[in-house]
Amino acid sequence: MTRSGRPTAFRVQKFLGGLRYPADKPRIVELARQKGADEETLHALARLPEREYESPISLSCEVGRMAAAF
Repeated sequence: MTRSGRPTAFRVQKFLGGLRYPADKPRIVELARQKGADEETLHALARLPEREYESPISLSCEVGRMAAAF
């Protein structure tokens, strides 16, 4: 996590190993939940925009943008 307590893109990806892209938000959140993601990570994923993510990079970029906004 970052100093502010928000999950980093790296931490989020830790719970998404094996995810096939493109992937939509519900699938991303469900896989993270199944893999034991902590509440902060699940909360961050729940705030993702509703869209399809083409790759781990596109998802990581979005997580990074969200973290920078806080």
